[in-house]
Amino acid sequence: MTADGHPLPELPGVLTAAEVAATADSIVAMQEPTGAIPWTPGGHTDVWNHVEATMALVATGRREAADRAVDWVLGLQRGDGSWPLKVEQGVVTDPSGDTNATAYVAVGVWHHWLVRGDRGLVQHAWPAVRRGLDWVVARQLPFGGIAWSQEWRDGRPARVNEEALLTGSSSIHHALRAGLALAALVGDPQPEWELAAGRLGHAIRRHADRFLDKSTFSMDWYYPVLGGAVRGSAAEEMLASRWDDFVVPGLGIRCVDTNPWVTGAETAELVMALEALGDHERALQLLTDVQHLRTDDGAYWTGWVFGDDVFWPVEHTTYTAAAVLLAVDALSDSTPGAGLMRGEPLATLPELGLGCGCEPVVDPVS
Repeated sequence: MTADGHPLPELPGVLTAAEVAATADSIVAMQEPTGAIPWTPGGHTDVWNHVEATMALVATGRREAADRAVDWVLGLQRGDGSWPLKVEQGVVTDPSGDTNATAYVAVGVWHHWLVRGDRGLVQHAWPAVRRGLDWVVARQLPFGGIAWSQEWRDGRPARVNEEALLTGSSSIHHALRAGLALAALVGDPQPEWELAAGRLGHAIRRHADRFLDKSTFSMDWYYPVLGGAVRGSAAEEMLASRWDDFVVPGLGIRCVDTNPWVTGAETAELVMALEALGDHERALQLLTDVQHLRTDDGAYWTGWVFGDDVFWPVEHTTYTAAAVLLAVDALSDSTPGAGLMRGEPLATLPELGLGCGCEPVVDPVS
């Protein structure tokens, strides 16, 4: 049992509780004294992957490390509500505001609530979540997608990049739903987020061609499902359409369709997307397949180049370990946060095609 009274996630035949604990400890070992969780020791930290690693620590009961991670990210927020893109050992090395990273803090806080039920933490973090999602929603483009970043120059916000990424916007769709759940929890309704999320979901489902073309990347293939914008038979068809392009039996999934390189984080995320659709058998098989990236001490290599049969990059990454741990929790239903990527318990949103250059549509969707 963890300190929060939940069973430590485990999957018989895949990872034991002791192995899960070792992987959680590998993340803690890379955490900096400030609370930041970089990709690799001495490397850079970005807020999205930091939040994902924090969720893995929460799910495995690493309370002290998780609390330090929460304090670090809340302390990094800027006055306009955004977070900088990249920090290296306490120094901001890329001040650009990333909408996906900024939005994802809401997912982390919602997951924290689901697992630990700490209303005090929610109340403490809510102002940051509200400022962050307000900043993100203000960067919604006319067709419904969310501009992926805003440049910073001379310590001030500058040009907004007027283009949207399908993966990032799909993740933001999930974050807006998490933000709405938090808003209901604290009694501070945010109807503009609901409208923004409805328009965003419509854009993802019906206007994917208006996003930047990153179709060679597996994330653009499965993230509309993982982020909850596409579900049901449409999601099954979406995953079936490029399954053979990305899935390498026995190894995991490719990061890029043209390269003989499978990566652990993408594979674990596809596992969670499949589990969200109730496809437990294939999810379990993929999570089993990717265990060849595991080291004896519980850390995970980023990826494997098959044919050359080498690990590449030659590094163990916290975000890969975190994705695996969250996938184990999703498949085992060990903690109250296990349904996070299934959208449990998040409200249903209307589909709103307003302002996208098409006829307005209002359809209830999940």
